[in-house]
This record gives sequence, C-alpha cells and structure tokens, in this order.
Amino acid sequence: MSSAESEETEPDEIEVPHTPSWFYTLGRRALAPLARSIYRPRVEGRENVPETGGVIFASNHLSFIDSIAIPVAVAPRPVHFLAKSSYFEKPVSRALFSAVGAIPVRRGAGQAALDALDQQRQILETGAAVALYPEGTRSLDGRLYKGRTGVAFLALQSGAPVVPVGLIGTDKVMPVGARFPSLRERVTIRFGEPLDLSQHGPASSGKARRTATDEIMAAIHALSGQELAGIYNEAPAQSPIEKIKRALPYERR
Repeated sequence: MSSAESEETEPDEIEVPHTPSWFYTLGRRALAPLARSIYRPRVEGRENVPETGGVIFASNHLSFIDSIAIPVAVAPRPVHFLAKSSYFEKPVSRALFSAVGAIPVRRGAGQAALDALDQQRQILETGAAVALYPEGTRSLDGRLYKGRTGVAFLALQSGAPVVPVGLIGTDKVMPVGARFPSLRERVTIRFGEPLDLSQHGPASSGKARRTATDEIMAAIHALSGQELAGIYNEAPAQSPIEKIKRALPYERR
C-alpha cells in the first residue's frame, strides 16, 4: 500500500473522553437551553435513556442537525459521536461540533470503518454514550434505508445496550443544502426501550450482525414511522465491478 493510500484510510487519533471537557460542558450548558427555547422539541421516552454506563444511541438520519438534536435531548448526560474531520477545519464548525461532543475521524470503507468502530468501542469502555446512524448517511428522500451492520457489531462486541432513536422533523428544520436552520419548525425525538442484542450471537457471526441490525432498524422504524426504502443508502455505482459487487449478498458496515 502506498503512503498516499495509507493517509486516506488511517483514521485521526482521538482522545477517548473519560470526562467531558470544559468546552463541551460550557457548550452544552449554553446550547441545550437555547435550542430548547427556540425549537421547543418534543422529547418522548426520555425514561429509556440510561443514566450511567456505556450505551449506543442508534438513530435515523435526516439532517445535519441530528447530531445536535440527540445530545440536546439526552442532556445532562454527555453523548459522543464521530464526525467527518472536514467539519473541524473551520473555527466556527469546529467549535460547534466540539461543543456537542463530536470527535473528528476520517471516514471510509474497509479498515477505516473498522478503526472508527474501534474508536467508538474505546469510548463505550469508559462508560460514556455514543450516537450512530445505521443508515450510514442522511436520507435525501425521507425514507428509512437498510441498516449497515457496524452498529450491531459494536453492540455485540462491547455488550452495550442499544437505545433506538426516531427523529421527526429535523429535515424540515434544516433541509439538505440549507445554510441556516428554520425557526418555524418543531422537532420530535423519540427514544425506544434499550435493546439487548446478545441473543443474536457473537460479533464474529455475520448472521448475528445482520439479524441484530434488522432488530435495531425495526425499532427505529416503529419510532420514526418512515417509509421503508428496502435498500442501502449509497451513491450510484460508478463502475461495472462496483455494480457486480452490489448485486452480491455481502455485508455493509
């Protein structure tokens, strides 16, 4: 592998958060009340959020602000998620993402995806909470896409419970392409009962990862009420080889 290829797949090193930083705490204290006063979010099932211990929030993904809505809804409990390192290149966006607990990481497939999962496992081992989107990327048409197995792999490997999350209306507050959020829309955030996925089998089993993922997505669907797409959310294949690969029954992470 060339040095250029290594740079593309090697994730950024992160500092696993044993305790929230002062900037994160300050940001949450300022951001959470402000967001609540402006958007008056409806938070349902807050009692399903564990107060302590490692936990995975698995949510549908409709908008850029989803990663702000979830931390605001679970406050005062800190929650962390991995965000594209490019979001940390500009001072304003870096400050915003740091304030809501984001950790920079280079995204990609293969080893880069496995490294990102390992980073999240390290966070869970500290007793912290992480948030992930099983669909992998935002839904541009509002439908709920098939879940990738990385979230299930992380849950089965770590033993952490998964709390399904259904976000409603975030795509109206800040649609794809919008520069600023709307102040006229309200958001609903629904938390389902924690899922213990251990009955599906070990993380090393592809079948266990797939059936556990399907259980997670069914729980998210019950909360969000979205139309099911039945396919993965990914860009059109750019080559004949990629088209053949996608026709085969392989696993997406």
